[in-house]
Amino acid sequence: MELVIGTKRWSTWSLRPWLALRKAGAPFTETLVDLRQGEVTQGQIAPHSPFGQVPVLKDGDLLIWDSLAICEYVAERFPEARLWPADPAARAQARAACALMHSGFSALRSACPMALDQAPAKIEVTEALAADLKRLATLWDLMLDRHGGPFLAGSWSIADAFFTPVASRLRTYDLALTDFGGGPAADAYGARLLEDSDFRVWEADAKAAARADL
Repeated sequence: MELVIGTKRWSTWSLRPWLALRKAGAPFTETLVDLRQGEVTQGQIAPHSPFGQVPVLKDGDLLIWDSLAICEYVAERFPEARLWPADPAARAQARAACALMHSGFSALRSACPMALDQAPAKIEVTEALAADLKRLATLWDLMLDRHGGPFLAGSWSIADAFFTPVASRLRTYDLALTDFGGGPAADAYGARLLEDSDFRVWEADAKAAARADL
C-alpha cells in the first residue's frame, strides 16, 4: 500500500490514516506532497488522485481518497489490530466521535490550524471558538467517563487518531479544556495522545522538514 500525504506539520487529514496504518502494523510506503505551493502542489497530487486532495491510499488498483474511508478500509484489512472497539456500544460512540470531527469544529479548524513546528502561544478566543472548545470538552469527558479511558473508547481506536491533531492544536494555541467546562481528564487525555510513540515519529519528521525549509 502507498499513502500519499501532505506536509506533515500541517496536514491533519494525512496524520489520521497514517496513525491507523501504523497501529495496524500495515506495510506501506509514504509519498509526500508539499502543501500550500499552488500549482506545484496540484501538480504533485495529480499523478495520485483526480480529486486534487490528499491523503490518498493506493492498494494495487484501488484508490481511496478520504481519511475516514481509509481508516475503515485499514480496520477491515487488518481486523486483528482492533482499530475499532469490540463492544458494540463503544464502537458506535467511537464512530460517532469520528463523524463529529469529520464534519464539525469549523471554528477550531479555522482559528487553530495544526502547526507542529510552531511554539505554543495564546490566541484570542472568539465566541465561535469557545463554543467548539466546550463541545470538544463535553465529548471527551463523556466518552472517557463512560468507557473508563485511557482513550476515548477504552483502548486506542480510530477515534483517537481523529483527535490527535486536535490535541496538537490545543498545545500549539495554549488552550486548556478546563477553561471551557471540561474536567482534568480531558486535558490529560489530550496530553496522552501527544505522548504516543507513533505520533512522536510523525512530529519529529514534521519538525525536521520545517528546519530543512529554513
